[in-house]
Amino acid sequence: MLSFNLFRPLPPPIHSVVSILPDDDDLVSNPTPSWPHLQIVYDIFLRIVIRTSVESLRIYIDHSFLQNIITLFQSEDQRERESLKNVFHRIYSKLHFYRPFMRKAMHDVFLHYVFETDQRHPGIGELLEIWGTIINGFNVPLKEEHKLFLVRVLVPLHKPKGMQVYHRQLTYCVSQFVQKEPELGEVVIRGILKYWPVTNCQKEVLLIGELEELVDTVDPQLYKELALPLCTKITKCLNSWNSQVAERALYVWNNEQFWKMASQAMEEVFPVLVEGMEKNLQGHWSKSVRQLTENVKGMLETLAPFLYSKCLLQLEIQEAIERIEELRRKEVWEKIENAAK
Repeated sequence: MLSFNLFRPLPPPIHSVVSILPDDDDLVSNPTPSWPHLQIVYDIFLRIVIRTSVESLRIYIDHSFLQNIITLFQSEDQRERESLKNVFHRIYSKLHFYRPFMRKAMHDVFLHYVFETDQRHPGIGELLEIWGTIINGFNVPLKEEHKLFLVRVLVPLHKPKGMQVYHRQLTYCVSQFVQKEPELGEVVIRGILKYWPVTNCQKEVLLIGELEELVDTVDPQLYKELALPLCTKITKCLNSWNSQVAERALYVWNNEQFWKMASQAMEEVFPVLVEGMEKNLQGHWSKSVRQLTENVKGMLETLAPFLYSKCLLQLEIQEAIERIEELRRKEVWEKIENAAK
């Protein structure tokens, strides 16, 4: 009865890519007309799973049945996906012998979504919520297969254009890993920097916030190695012409842990920061961004006044050398043009 009522062809997604976050008051997107009927079926399904013995369930719930449930996560109706999440998680909790298969089935969905299709998958967020509870139950030290899941699946999930829709659930899963083993923070941070968007400002704002949270939980012994790549990326963001990205990057410097990380590699990080600050002050179009930049500059000067002055002098010398080089190039081209005439 469950199979005949639930396992049906689903309509294709209406939109190939989601570029905006869903509204809180629009949770039921593309509602299924038959939902009043399906809701009863899902209620029956959940009660069967809860009240039936493991031996009886094992007879009827097999790999093919579970794979069909996974396929239903492509439903456009969030109410159906929520019901599926509850049922699937109950099965995972009760039928221990199916756990490896269920994890692999979810792996395959994630990998296909990231690497093999441009179409959005409506159920990625719900599948990640299931994974969040699974990761929460992992014992420390983590098994190698679980670490590989983090590296090969969760980190690449930062790549797709529609990441905004499931970013909250993805961040939770990643943070669970880093909290259990803080040294994994380096792998995650470098992975996020690798998949950093080029033109998607909404994703940049979300990823800046995720990096800030990761710095709070990552192993402090890794600060020295991560300081330069992280501060370079944050500086590039605070120079962004999108004011939201620039302001979010500047607010990062209100985080005490970020200052601690930067202080571990002052000689390497300060020249990058000083150049970014001066670039904003000289030419950014947004008044609020320039004001925030002034505040951060004041913090930097207070932290290391001599080093800031030294970096500023080096920057001025470098700019003077570049101007001289530009004049020299112009003179050479004028001579070539005159000779040609």
